[in-house]
Amino acid sequence: MAGMQHICETYSDRLLAFTLPQRNARGRMVRLDNVVDEILAAHDYPPAITHLLAEALVLAALIGSLLKDDDGQLTMQAQTQGGVVKLLVCDYRAGELRGYVDFDQERFAQIGANASLEALFGTGYLAITFDLEEDKGRYQGIVPLEGDTLAASCEAYFMQSEQVPTLIRVASRHDAGGCLAAGILIQHLPDGEEGRERLHARLDHPEWEHVSILAGSIRHDELLDRGLSLEALIWRLFHEEDEVRTIKGASLGRGCRCSVEHYHSVISRFPESELDDMRDEDGTIKVDCAFCSRIFPIAL
Repeated sequence: MAGMQHICETYSDRLLAFTLPQRNARGRMVRLDNVVDEILAAHDYPPAITHLLAEALVLAALIGSLLKDDDGQLTMQAQTQGGVVKLLVCDYRAGELRGYVDFDQERFAQIGANASLEALFGTGYLAITFDLEEDKGRYQGIVPLEGDTLAASCEAYFMQSEQVPTLIRVASRHDAGGCLAAGILIQHLPDGEEGRERLHARLDHPEWEHVSILAGSIRHDELLDRGLSLEALIWRLFHEEDEVRTIKGASLGRGCRCSVEHYHSVISRFPESELDDMRDEDGTIKVDCAFCSRIFPIAL
């Protein structure tokens, strides 16, 4: 098989892009190791919430890496009215990931450790927003939080909002060694070219049926095997194809972009009357960053 390289292989905390030219398919694969531990270290989440956020971070990396420009940002927001999970937010920009979950701790304690997506969110929705560089604008798609996983809702987003057949598989494990999470995303572009109108995108396309069956055969233990490179995984899945092209993507890191300087710049734009309402008795404005669980004192 041409186009497959096994030099400087990718194991974790870096994206790997791949294409199957003869099948008009493209994909992304990622395994988060130290990155997800760093993000989770800022919070004291119970195991089910840890699993939920780890899955969301993998999805943010996979979907965010589809952006063509480094200045673009992908934001995923899952939310309900009255659900146990009030809000889940993750974003990706140029290899930087961040995320947090706001949930009702008392209600969560009542639903048990192996809570389903429905139990956590009830009736909710998932919003996926792409903020493009400079003046290229933004676009957003919103889908119901349905199915067993966040990945299933993301698949629905691509089919409903972009008419792109998409398969996503995500796995995570949290043990004494920390948290490990991984996933694969693969899409069918029937015209074989990105950016064009996909008039004939459909789930029963023969090429897509073939690719999705192969990609869907991947096992959770394979995704989470630290000793198995992402290139080797792609080889296992698609070794019978005539050509597979792999391209190393961005290195990944925790990317909370908060700082005293940033918040000072933002808050200074408010009128003085509103600043007075924000100040405490010492005249300081305290900003609580949910992403990194830190409080920033701002003097204005």
